[in-house]
Amino acid sequence: MDEALAVDSKVPFGAEMLRGKDILVLGLGNILLEDDGVGVHVVRRLATDPNAPLGLCPVDGGTLGFRLTTLLTRSEAVLFVDAAQLDEPGGTIRLLDRSALADHVSRGGRMSAHEAGLVDLLTLARMEGWRPRRLALLGIQPQRIDWGEQLSEPVARSLPVACRAVVRTILSWQSAA
Repeated sequence: MDEALAVDSKVPFGAEMLRGKDILVLGLGNILLEDDGVGVHVVRRLATDPNAPLGLCPVDGGTLGFRLTTLLTRSEAVLFVDAAQLDEPGGTIRLLDRSALADHVSRGGRMSAHEAGLVDLLTLARMEGWRPRRLALLGIQPQRIDWGEQLSEPVARSLPVACRAVVRTILSWQSAA
């Protein structure tokens, strides 16, 4: 297994490329739990896309949880990509801007389909004084979360759409800066 992709690595895959003005696109999830890993699949696609905009820094955060705090707090603009319980059909994609994400967090809910990680990571980063200029979550409704490495059909079909949504979001953030 490639050391950079190991779950227990100290630096998430792609993080070494992050520069001051880059927009961190952090893919979260467990690729061994079918659709739970969709965020990782999205950032891996973006990492190999020669047409991805400059300044987009896709990082495979996998299941690193709190070990992502330092990376997060060094970033001024972050777009999370994760499986999310949206109460919609599998493969549905929703962009939750800062206010929608803040509203959800303030209610104490969990956005991530795997019930841990994102809310806890945001809470810890904010406790450390992190106040990013831009923040959003691209949530993708899972169809199945069970042992397996393949995405369900509707979630697999949503990958190109999710990648385009990431690029559109990054470009809009860059043009507003």
